Amino acid sequence: MPVITTIDDLKRLHKRRAPKMFYDYAESGSWTEQTFRENTSDFDQIRLRQRVAVDMSNRTTKSQMIGQDVAMPVALAPVGLTGMQCADGEIKAAKAAEKFGVPFTLSTMSICSIEDVAENTKNPFWFQLYVMQDEEFVDNIIARAKNAGCSALVLTLDLQILGQRHKDLKNGLTAPPKLTIPTMIDLSTKWRWGLGMLQTKRRSFGNIVGHAKNVGDTSSLASWTSEQFEPKLDWDMIAKLKEKWGGKLILKGILDVEDAKQAVKIGADAIIVSNHGGRQLDGALSAIRMLPSIVAAVGGQVEVHMDSGIRSGQDVLKALALGAKGVYIGRAFVYGLGAMGELGVTKALEVIHKELDLTMALCGRRDAKSLDSDVLLVPQDFEGNWQSQPDQP
Repeated sequence: MPVITTIDDLKRLHKRRAPKMFYDYAESGSWTEQTFRENTSDFDQIRLRQRVAVDMSNRTTKSQMIGQDVAMPVALAPVGLTGMQCADGEIKAAKAAEKFGVPFTLSTMSICSIEDVAENTKNPFWFQLYVMQDEEFVDNIIARAKNAGCSALVLTLDLQILGQRHKDLKNGLTAPPKLTIPTMIDLSTKWRWGLGMLQTKRRSFGNIVGHAKNVGDTSSLASWTSEQFEPKLDWDMIAKLKEKWGGKLILKGILDVEDAKQAVKIGADAIIVSNHGGRQLDGALSAIRMLPSIVAAVGGQVEVHMDSGIRSGQDVLKALALGAKGVYIGRAFVYGLGAMGELGVTKALEVIHKELDLTMALCGRRDAKSLDSDVLLVPQDFEGNWQSQPDQP
């Protein structure tokens, strides 16, 4: 077994072991991928303040996210097609998260269904909803999440229309993959992945096939998904969905102070400062740049979480120190899953936890809940001095 000490180690293994179309699906952004790149590179601008001669015994990374006890304030983000990175991927990731003591979020576009994950785990998980034009489907999937005991609904706001991701188009991304000559050549070198897929029945979108109208197999799935994202999603619709759900609601995809204020008005339990991992609006600012201003505006009124760009425990610490109450990892755990299955997800969480714990100690802190901007050295112009055009009358 290779020695794994960083998330990049898992990324290299993932690239070697997963089919190209699925690795590229995880490791890509929209258009020029500027925002995708800056989500990670902007973390590098923030430096850490070393402190010494401080009692570093009895450290803890324990915290809470929306009232739920967590081993560290890190949740597994909803990632579509996770079950194509590794057979039964969502189940394996959920099990790893459960054992580690952090939340797992299941995507609407998962391969394993809500029911699959519920049957294979003991603790409640969170469910992420994409709002579709088929209102009956939306109502039914909310009911299914309730029946499965999901303890929070993560409502994604930044995918009313699908951003263009060039790699997916060029790879002809499908689940399961279409057997073109280039795909077959690639799959022939991914024997570990292939053996896993041969042993599972879960190879398509489990939350959709057999549940949406006129979607009984993969041949009808592609047209349904390309047409179904709800472009009319607005704050009134979000408020109605909140009422239908009736439980804890997390709004994902907030990247603007005014949108954060609207989320507070409708009574969200938490918001996630996120640009969809750079997969939607290319040219948007990174999530870590936008985090401080959103925390300043609404941090006292709603729990502020953050995702997009987290690749290490130091990134976690920086986000927490800038005011986030929790962060989400997507690609970081997917690298582990594609590399080593459930063990790889566990390894990703261990790597991040160790980095968070050691960095916290070297910055002179013993409790993750005590982190604040005093442990950071942030460039004076980090948030940028941007000028937007005034609204037209």
